[in-house]
Amino acid sequence: MIYMDNAATTKVHPAVVNAMIPYMSNRYSNPSGIYTFSKNVKRDIEDARAVVAAAINALPEEIYFTSGGTESDNWALKMSCLERGRGHIITTQMEHHAILKSCEQLQSQGIAVTKLKPDKDGIVTAKSVEKAIRPDTVLVSIMAANNEIGTLQPVKDIGAITREYGVLFHTDAVQAFTNIDIDVKAMNINMLSASGHKISGPKGVGFLYVEKDKLRKPFINGGGQEMGLRAGTENVAGIIGLAKATKIAVDNMKVRTEYERKMRDYMTDRVLREIKGVHFNGHSQKRLPGNMNFSFEYVDGATLILMLDRQGICASAGSACSSVSSEPSHVLKSIGLSDELAYGSVRFTINEKITKREIDYVIECLKQNVAKLRSMNTEWNNV
Repeated sequence: MIYMDNAATTKVHPAVVNAMIPYMSNRYSNPSGIYTFSKNVKRDIEDARAVVAAAINALPEEIYFTSGGTESDNWALKMSCLERGRGHIITTQMEHHAILKSCEQLQSQGIAVTKLKPDKDGIVTAKSVEKAIRPDTVLVSIMAANNEIGTLQPVKDIGAITREYGVLFHTDAVQAFTNIDIDVKAMNINMLSASGHKISGPKGVGFLYVEKDKLRKPFINGGGQEMGLRAGTENVAGIIGLAKATKIAVDNMKVRTEYERKMRDYMTDRVLREIKGVHFNGHSQKRLPGNMNFSFEYVDGATLILMLDRQGICASAGSACSSVSSEPSHVLKSIGLSDELAYGSVRFTINEKITKREIDYVIECLKQNVAKLRSMNTEWNNV
């Protein structure tokens, strides 16, 4: 199997598995206990919190462990509006559904929402954010890197604008975390969401960074865990795994991302040169190192993915969270693609384990499959 869907999820690193196992066996105590057995596990959680905080230049007490990026996004948006009263949110048309669906719910409760349209490369400028700010704007939520087309947003510039206007700034960094340098202080980020299973960590765990004193009311009521803001017995093994995955990803980020970028550019160049009628979606350089999104003219992307699957290749048509939808990608539509091109899109997301030989095989399969699908399309033959 050649796995090229790392934006959907990643294989858990063996060292992460080994780090988690003790907390599912002999270190099983509830961290809320007052005896030594529990206190030791509680200490391990706090050590993990410090590791995650250091990765984004935050304070440990600003990191709240959650079940993943979706919960973190919901928390950031809903509690910002609850604490600051009814008002106005600014986001983009190309956000993850965790943001867009949360905005829909908030709209039903009287919150106004502005969804900025990105340019053809998927970028939203700080100037467009500034123009959209109103006196009642309480929050700007713009993702650091898009999960489908990989485009990086000018987060630091947007953060400077929101700080100038006294507006909270949240970024969904689920795809960006440990794939690009993130400094929440230098980038003026008030809140940030991330998830463990995107960085070779376990599923079902993530975190929300909240700048000190920006949110004070609990998101989940109960026993008072996570400094009183997110109740519920901690997912200890998941938290330990997240911290271990974070450390591994941060320690080898430079070498890893340079290699991924090299392999990405190699594959992109060959696909665009050797297959006619292909569009490369997203910014050519301001993008995640391992992300490629192509639209093939006169080809159904879902059928192409199934053909690749039979050849041992895993790719996707976009976000894994919307794979059951029959609608064209809202991300691709937001950057101006027609329905036909949106339906003809395939996303390849690689990691540092990919080899040039594997990429060559994928390209040959792509060429054969695209040619076969087009040979059965009368419109392509007419063109």
